[in-house]
Amino acid sequence: MALLADLQPGTLVRGLLPGNTVASILTVVLHSGMSAEIVYKDANGVLGSELLYPDTIEKLQIVTHELPWSFDADGVLFRLVSEAYRIRLAYLFDPLIAVHTSQVEPLPHQITAVYETMLNKQPLRYLLADDPGAGKTIMAGLLIKELLMRGDLHRCLIVSPGNLVEQWQDELLQRFHMAFDILTNDRVEASATGNPFLQMPFCIARLDKLSRDEHLQEKLQQTEWDLIVVDEAHKMSATFFAGEAKYTKRYQLGRKLGTLTRHLLLLTATPHNGKEEDFQLFLALLDHDRFEGRFRNGVHKVDVSDMMRHLVKEQLYKFDNTLLFPERLAYTVNYELSPLEHDLYRYVTEYVRREFNRADALQNNGRKGTIGFALTTLQRRLASSPEAIYQSLRRRRERLEQRLEEAKQARNQTGHTPNIELLQHLSPLSNDDLDDLDDAPTTEVEEMEQRVVAQASAARTITELEMEIRRLIELEQLAFQVRASGTDRKWEGLASLLQNNTEMFDPQGHRRKLVIFTEHRDTLNYLYERISTMLGRTDAMVIIHGSLNREQRMKAQEAFMQNREVQILVATDAAGEGVNLQRAHLMVNYDLPWNPNRLEQRFGRIHRIGQTEVCHLWNLVALDTREGEVFHT
Repeated sequence: MALLADLQPGTLVRGLLPGNTVASILTVVLHSGMSAEIVYKDANGVLGSELLYPDTIEKLQIVTHELPWSFDADGVLFRLVSEAYRIRLAYLFDPLIAVHTSQVEPLPHQITAVYETMLNKQPLRYLLADDPGAGKTIMAGLLIKELLMRGDLHRCLIVSPGNLVEQWQDELLQRFHMAFDILTNDRVEASATGNPFLQMPFCIARLDKLSRDEHLQEKLQQTEWDLIVVDEAHKMSATFFAGEAKYTKRYQLGRKLGTLTRHLLLLTATPHNGKEEDFQLFLALLDHDRFEGRFRNGVHKVDVSDMMRHLVKEQLYKFDNTLLFPERLAYTVNYELSPLEHDLYRYVTEYVRREFNRADALQNNGRKGTIGFALTTLQRRLASSPEAIYQSLRRRRERLEQRLEEAKQARNQTGHTPNIELLQHLSPLSNDDLDDLDDAPTTEVEEMEQRVVAQASAARTITELEMEIRRLIELEQLAFQVRASGTDRKWEGLASLLQNNTEMFDPQGHRRKLVIFTEHRDTLNYLYERISTMLGRTDAMVIIHGSLNREQRMKAQEAFMQNREVQILVATDAAGEGVNLQRAHLMVNYDLPWNPNRLEQRFGRIHRIGQTEVCHLWNLVALDTREGEVFHT
């Protein structure tokens, strides 16, 4: 309630204007001491006047305590707000603010990509295709953080192969202090809104999961993003065949992603497969209008320098104008199988070939894929080590004997011979499933191999299953003889390399750090035992394999990088996924991967930014084998 004496020029009152709006009194003229005529203005500066009587004055409310220039707020909170606003505008004063607030030392080609090229494109539709090891993850991280600090990014999605999602999460957190969540089945099922993408503004998703799960794609299409980054984007390519474009599920996912975001960044080191028509289909993911229509050679070839950059390693320099990457040298260590090893190789290869032929006769394509995967894995383990093939044959024989016993029991109980296929308890593997395994985390691949190799069989009857088990017993006995003979020409080649090659030792005679890659856990355990025996101590070695969790892998990596006493790391391809080992410059491929990308990924663990020494790589290759013939072709 107001009094007549309270009405003074400059006073703020509420009740004069509709809607409880505040008005400011400009002049007051008193009449007979009981009423007053006032002139006021509203918040927009519009003037007004009114004659007030005692009953009207009583209804007015003085609001002088809400003056905009009062200083009774929390000083600490005011300081936080002003500091936040200062930081938000910091990019106006520091054009490289993401660099200066991150744990990175960017190189010239990384700075030019982010600050001279990508940030100037609104909206961004770009293909970053520098050679492996150029630091595309760092460039993407700098872009994300710069957009974030400029207030231009509130939602970001990263799509990558399954074996790289954890690496992305670690890099963004450790280098850029940005916390991204990985989209998992648990996160999808536990989503309170039913759409996990709405609850994860900074999300990392697996490429194979998004491309294969239509239900998840429907949820994704209900969202919008400021930036989507796709790693290994060449996996979303399409092809021209017989004059028609063949669109894969991954390519169709790429099209959808482009419609959901303002900025789209594709990362790959292999954008071009040699066919211009396929390349332009791929670029249509960035600009569908520009690359619309059927490709015609000599007509549709265009300059794409405005939407793509591709630098090879020889074009990458440091700030002092020296080459970024040191020289790398590769050597082949050929060895010949012993007569007993050769017999085992020949007989197992014949078994694999015969089972492949039986699988081809099956009507179930999914089962064909499963059996083919099992037999291919068995062939790779044959080339790996006597230990790996012996353990694989033993597990396979035991599992098939178990299935044979189940079939006989079912026949005795029902009087009918059961369907042998139904006793496998294996999901069929389609071509898409097999393609996805190339990008799956090593843990999943190892689990799948272990399960499938032990169970998948082309046998359709009890008789066929008994025949296969008899053959496996013969092969297992032969593998045991090779294992017990102590003759392992492949190990002898590695032992000679470790003991006699001068590159293994520094000028003072100390053993240099070395990384040895194998494909299989059985071989890894075998090498750990033999090398530690040769060195005379186990603390000189560490191992990394798919069954180790992230913390255990990091501890093993840290021990190898920092502990002078740890000289050798033996690892499966789990160490090729996001583990940086540039403290070493020597590497041995005890097993050669059948996927050439894995080979480059392995060498990239030591031949990467930060390496100062010439890198040496030795490949162990058996002569007179299929693997040796492929390698030397």
